[in-house]
Amino acid sequence: MLNVHNLTVSFAGSDLFSGITFKLNKGDRIGLIGKNGAGKSTLLKVIAKDIESSSGTMAFDKDIRIGFLRQDIDFDEGRTILEEAYQAFEEIKQLEKKLEIINQELAERTDYESEYYHDLMVNLNEYSHRYELLGGYNYQGNTEKILQGLGFQREDFDKLTNTFSGGWRMRIELAKLLLQDNDILLLDEPTNHLDIESIVWLENFLKSYAGAIVLVSHDKMFLDNVTNRTIEISLGKIYDYKKPYSQFLLLRGEIKEKQLQAQKNQEKEIKATQLLIDKFRAKANKATMAQSLIKKLDKVERIEVDSDDNAVMNIRFQISKDPGKIVVEAEDLSKSYGDKHVLENVDLLIERNSKIAFVGQNGQGKSTLAKILVGEIPHGGHLKLGHNVEIGYFAQNQSEYLEPEQTVLEIMENAATDGNRARVRDMLGSFLFSGDSVDKKAKMLSGGERNRLALCKLLLSPFNVLIMDEPTNHLDIASKNVLKQALKKFDGTLILVSHDRDFLQGLASTVYGFKDKVIKEYLGDIDYFLEQHQLDNLREAEKRTVVDKKEDPAKKQTSQLSRKEDKELKKMKNQLSKLETQIDEYEQKIIEMDAALEENFEGVSSDPDFFNNYKATKLKAEQLMEEWEALEEKIENCI
Repeated sequence: MLNVHNLTVSFAGSDLFSGITFKLNKGDRIGLIGKNGAGKSTLLKVIAKDIESSSGTMAFDKDIRIGFLRQDIDFDEGRTILEEAYQAFEEIKQLEKKLEIINQELAERTDYESEYYHDLMVNLNEYSHRYELLGGYNYQGNTEKILQGLGFQREDFDKLTNTFSGGWRMRIELAKLLLQDNDILLLDEPTNHLDIESIVWLENFLKSYAGAIVLVSHDKMFLDNVTNRTIEISLGKIYDYKKPYSQFLLLRGEIKEKQLQAQKNQEKEIKATQLLIDKFRAKANKATMAQSLIKKLDKVERIEVDSDDNAVMNIRFQISKDPGKIVVEAEDLSKSYGDKHVLENVDLLIERNSKIAFVGQNGQGKSTLAKILVGEIPHGGHLKLGHNVEIGYFAQNQSEYLEPEQTVLEIMENAATDGNRARVRDMLGSFLFSGDSVDKKAKMLSGGERNRLALCKLLLSPFNVLIMDEPTNHLDIASKNVLKQALKKFDGTLILVSHDRDFLQGLASTVYGFKDKVIKEYLGDIDYFLEQHQLDNLREAEKRTVVDKKEDPAKKQTSQLSRKEDKELKKMKNQLSKLETQIDEYEQKIIEMDAALEENFEGVSSDPDFFNNYKATKLKAEQLMEEWEALEEKIENCI
């Protein structure tokens, strides 16, 4: 389908990547990976013919159709979601207009025997046949199905595209691409702004896609689930393996280890040969042999070890001043968008140094609550920030606020104060912007580079409470890890909105689950939250949409309790759930031991430790049951 040979792209006299060669075949689903700024998006633009390469060639099969999901999308205003999605069917829409004109003429004309009327009938037949071949009778239903798969509701279809955020508009563009009959799909960060259900739907769609796919993503699970081949761009070269991401990492590590060993062995041989040369040079009768060894050594092809780009950000989040013990106190918070109620009667009490994660499906109010806390949108109810509280806020679309025509340095200097302006260049260097890169305009930066710049800009303002909404969007995997380590060391209060379990692990000690306008507090980390829902990952938590609408009487009574009692009750209920999980585990162990006794009594009974373990397991199960009964009684008395 595509043969790329010796491709080089240069900017400002330096190569972004040089002499890369690969083939793209039907059925390939390639994960294109690498650090921010390595050239991933640029390579996609070259393949899509948005920009030209500096040198090299690309050979496409005849009549190849390419669809490209770009990071930056620009829609014509005035179209509804459906009208914009229908732009995917350019030829079908043109045929519809032609057929409409012909049918109108046929209805008005009476010269049935004329040549013109005959031509109209011929055209009607040809256009109708072509319309049917292109799927003209099915495209509207397919469009609605894909829009719903990407998270849109039917009531959204007639709304104007400019009333939706950048993330939702990206979904419309993605829908258009999926509706087109393209041979090659180029997807640049397709999962950014998608909730879990939409990501899973997209995974299933792409796994059954008949053509070839090249996608840029920093979502490890998405890469593993979709791709069957990985190409890494690193330090201007590519490494190409027919493995999904996780298997690629293992294989790449094994190959590098073998290269290192081979290089060491070669260096030993070269050193030994050099010693012989030095020895023979001193003897006249051995001079010929020395020259022979020198020629042999010159012909040796030196083994090279694949280079890794190990440059990473250097981030430190420092608190501006110590706040009071309570940083946020909210009562009866509510928020509606027109007839849509997002949050209702939310009570919050956030203490100093809390580490909180907001999790749940898109549209459940996570970002809305974050915006309420920073005072960005109006709301119902009462909200009070504590003494000395200063909030730093990283919005989901933070990088979109960067002035596109300003350079990296200008953006930072314009946001700086007299107190920190002198440190701007050092700060930029810590975020991997140095040398000529500080003179690049924001519009020329990759998505990951824009996110890094937005993070750097955030540090120019003082804060002791940090609220971050999907901060890892566009960040490469190495940058994600650096950000996570910096947040671990942050001494202030942290609130994270994210659906990335790997990122949240070890960061949040409390989880707020958002569902159906209600926020439920879990006094434990993200693993504890998943354990309570008997889930393996956040994908499953966000996919579960069926809930019991009946009101729980106990819950209704709980609302009458004082805030302190309510908090204590929640804590006891969480402990109760944890005990139930432990009891289940021990009972399962007992069942397995009983089965082992039935199947092989003699073999098992000969093990001196078996009956001791059996007795200890039953004793532990009984103890846990007693604890459960006592706690259950305590909860009933409290209610």
